[in-house]
Amino acid sequence: MTAKVEFHFDPMCPFAYQTSMWIRDVRSQLGITIDWRFFSLEEINRADGKKHPWERDWSYGWSLMRIGALLRRTDMSLLDRWYEVTGSELHAFGGKPHDPAVARRLLSEIGADDQTLDAALADPTTHDEVRAEHQRVVDAGGYGVPTLFIDGQCLFGPVLVDPPTGPDAVKLWNVVTGMVELPHVYELQRPKSSADAELIAQSLRPYLDGRDWVSINRGQVVDVDHLAGRKVAHGDG
Repeated sequence: MTAKVEFHFDPMCPFAYQTSMWIRDVRSQLGITIDWRFFSLEEINRADGKKHPWERDWSYGWSLMRIGALLRRTDMSLLDRWYEVTGSELHAFGGKPHDPAVARRLLSEIGADDQTLDAALADPTTHDEVRAEHQRVVDAGGYGVPTLFIDGQCLFGPVLVDPPTGPDAVKLWNVVTGMVELPHVYELQRPKSSADAELIAQSLRPYLDGRDWVSINRGQVVDVDHLAGRKVAHGDG
């Protein structure tokens, strides 16, 4: 079993962010390598007739991932730090990293030139990188994030809140890598009680406060608006 995981994320996804906190803890204990990759919820949930995210001047998660792609060309550790601060801004603090002004500030926080944003948007090949990594997940049968590739196996999840740390983080890692070793085990899901739904809704509160879109949940594990008790008309997110 290789000690490397390719972790596909969309910075707008609260569940990918929770899982990223867990995998970072695993890395700190076991020394695994995380290769951060992209996936677009905007594209996978795009309604017929709507523009693709790469056809828009600014497109929330897609445009942010173009920034991340440019950072990664210099050093994966830059993308690592960028995702950590960008995810925290939205999912922990209820901020708006998808606002270009906030995105520039976050670049400065990791020591990157805030003009990275302009450079990423001016470079059409950043579209190509995000699109290729998104398509890799789709071609493997994936539909959302977090999606992990470990030893060539594609796994959706683990989907969690209150990410485990310490020995429990490693225990979950062993479960995940154990599933990789059994390629014909396709799905294991824990039903959600009303108490579980309340816990998830509480953990999503910063994200719900910070986002400027409504969620579309095609094939997703959790409908975040339903859990939060919100009745909304689905948009193109």
